[in-house]
Amino acid sequence: MAGSKMSLALVLVLSVLLSGPSHAGPEMDPYKILGVTTSASQAEIKKVYKRLAKEWHPDKNKDPGAEDMFIKITKSYEILSSENKRANYDRYGQTDDTQPYGNSRHGHRHDGFYFDESFFNFPFNSKNHRDFADSKYTLHFNQYVNEVVPDSYKRPYLIKITSDWCFSCIHIEPVWKDVVQEMENLGVGIGVVDVGYERRLANHLGAHRTPSILGVISGKVTFFHYAVAKEHLRQFVEDLLPQRLVERVTDRNDLQFLNSWHELNKPHVLLFDQVPAVPLLYKLTAFAYKDYLQFGYVDQGLSETVNLQKQFNINTYAPTMLVFKENIDKPADIIQAKGMKKQIIDEFMSNNKFLLAPRLVNQKLFDELCPVKQFHRRRKYCVLLITGDEETFSFGNQAFLSFASTNTREVVRFAYVYQQRQQPLCDILMQNKDSAQSSPQVVILERRNTAGKALFKPVTAWNGSEEDKQRLLEELARLQKDPSILIHDAMLPELNNEFASMFVIRLIYASYDYLSEVIDDILHNNWREMMPLLSLIFSALFILFGTVVIQAFSDSSEDKQTKPKAKDVAKAEYGSSGTSNASSRPPKKNFVEVTELTDITYFSNLVKLRPGHMNIVLVLSDASKNILLSKFAKEVYSFTGSLTLHFSFLNIDKHSEWMSTLLQYAQEAMQVCHADEEDAGNSKSDYTGYVMALNGHKKYLCLFKPVYTGEDIDSKSSEDEGASASGSRSRSGSRDDHPPRKSNRSRTISTLQIHHKLDRLGLWMERLMEGTLPRYYIPAWPGIDKITSGK
Repeated sequence: MAGSKMSLALVLVLSVLLSGPSHAGPEMDPYKILGVTTSASQAEIKKVYKRLAKEWHPDKNKDPGAEDMFIKITKSYEILSSENKRANYDRYGQTDDTQPYGNSRHGHRHDGFYFDESFFNFPFNSKNHRDFADSKYTLHFNQYVNEVVPDSYKRPYLIKITSDWCFSCIHIEPVWKDVVQEMENLGVGIGVVDVGYERRLANHLGAHRTPSILGVISGKVTFFHYAVAKEHLRQFVEDLLPQRLVERVTDRNDLQFLNSWHELNKPHVLLFDQVPAVPLLYKLTAFAYKDYLQFGYVDQGLSETVNLQKQFNINTYAPTMLVFKENIDKPADIIQAKGMKKQIIDEFMSNNKFLLAPRLVNQKLFDELCPVKQFHRRRKYCVLLITGDEETFSFGNQAFLSFASTNTREVVRFAYVYQQRQQPLCDILMQNKDSAQSSPQVVILERRNTAGKALFKPVTAWNGSEEDKQRLLEELARLQKDPSILIHDAMLPELNNEFASMFVIRLIYASYDYLSEVIDDILHNNWREMMPLLSLIFSALFILFGTVVIQAFSDSSEDKQTKPKAKDVAKAEYGSSGTSNASSRPPKKNFVEVTELTDITYFSNLVKLRPGHMNIVLVLSDASKNILLSKFAKEVYSFTGSLTLHFSFLNIDKHSEWMSTLLQYAQEAMQVCHADEEDAGNSKSDYTGYVMALNGHKKYLCLFKPVYTGEDIDSKSSEDEGASASGSRSRSGSRDDHPPRKSNRSRTISTLQIHHKLDRLGLWMERLMEGTLPRYYIPAWPGIDKITSGK
């Protein structure tokens, strides 16, 4: 008895081992649901799908099971329209991508025996035994560049970086599979990169460790830095999306939101739901259709949205989606269902991408509204109104919109264009009428190729009357019977982008998003990915700091005048002013600005002079004014680069009393001035050619006494005098006329002496900048009464 029981148990065990695990049959048969054979072509499958989708659409079929049937039809078409999914179903009977029916990594069947690989192998992702669910998402470099990046402008991608011998990758697999299943149903793209086989792609993404998870949106890569949990990954995907996709709408801003259709040239979508936060599915939909639709969200739980719910009779028990076009009082389309599916929402959005009569604002919109003819049965005609945006055209524009709203023909699209904004296109369609603003006109056109060739016919001038509507209706009826009525052909130019001015706003938003990403990377210490940016920033700061330091040192060195060399002194003794270049800044102007010292400029140029500043004053007379100013400008020109020096002249004929009083205050200076006069036996003091450096703040002066060198006139070139004379500019309060200069050969001996009085002024200026000249201090500057005119 015991032996028989043991034999029975052994037989049962062997039967289980030999039979292997049984797989449940598929939940649905896509061929039976669509009603096609296994040999049906793609064209047949697509035709049947369109018929069944219209028949079982929840908005048209009120049967309680219509929604479930519509989902089955959509899923069946998704399987059979894809060659890979169809072949997979034909071979393994698989309908769910996350539950493989063949080539399972958990076991193989050989000649009727089933072996559990987990008993013999370590749980690593090897090349031959990689997870089937991951293999379908495997990305290659070319696939990423050519498919994922362009598609990321319509939906975000979630990518996992893994490798064969990655211990940590095993722990995140359960969470990753759950997130993939949820995100894929919402429309998020999924990708897997194996570092061992796609090192080039991993380096391109900036992924240097495994496991890593990153997001790609609009071509930009963002790394996930938090603990791998379902809630964190969901929030990560939501944070990838731009923050201004969906506008919250209440009773206060609903009219402002809906009335912007004319400015944005887009239909507006409103979602009514009970949850406070905008659903992720709705945000993803808004991102996918951001170029076509404007999205708003109404929280039904707020008291500020009660009037909106009553106005549109919203059911509070199920999410409701409304599309508004030109008429903001009545929605153009509506959809309402519990647990809206992505397929239903996509179809709803695709059917309402354009206004009834949109404005042609760029070439992309023109290509979609008026596509190029491909086959005879796919003809698309555009009825185009050429008009203006002034108030006088509003009645005709509204009448055209009213006519377009009654259109039921799928082959006819209505649009309008502003003549002033799309002048090249309008000139061709209106047969090159030379007019700044012609009367509105309706044109029917058909595009023939992508190069711009089109057939068209001007139908009628349009003012919105009933006669115009009837004439257009008759032409459309003729066009349906005889397409050859389009008798004109032309090459249409590319349309101007009327929204190009919004580029600056987009640039600001993009800069904001980039800075947010940089701050996020810094906060999470992702140093390897941040290293190129940090290197650039520190390099720029180093260059900037180095430039500032060098400039600071160069400024201080220029302020401190170095002593001239011996040979420079020798040159200065012979009247050369070139030595000053070594100890002063280069001149900023090609002239010397010399101001006359009068009762008006006295306080600003001397008494109230800022600390550290000096005024170089030349003493002259009416007779020697022109000669001395020319020579003075030549000698001090190389010192005009200094910001602390000012240049003036004092007319001794007018202000001799002030000069005498000043020298009396400085007794030592008075003795120096009268020393030579006593030797020469002169009783009258002649201060012509004297130069004084006056420091108004510290109340001292430095004195230059003219010295006649006795050089011959022929040893100097007359061109020097002309150049220095043209380089000088004086602002004199006096308007006395002087007789013209005589030629060089006819100059008198006194004129020659006056010319050479300032020969050593350059050397004196060098010593002044060095601080080696004697200083004569005075108790106070002479009063204003001492500089009044003595004449």
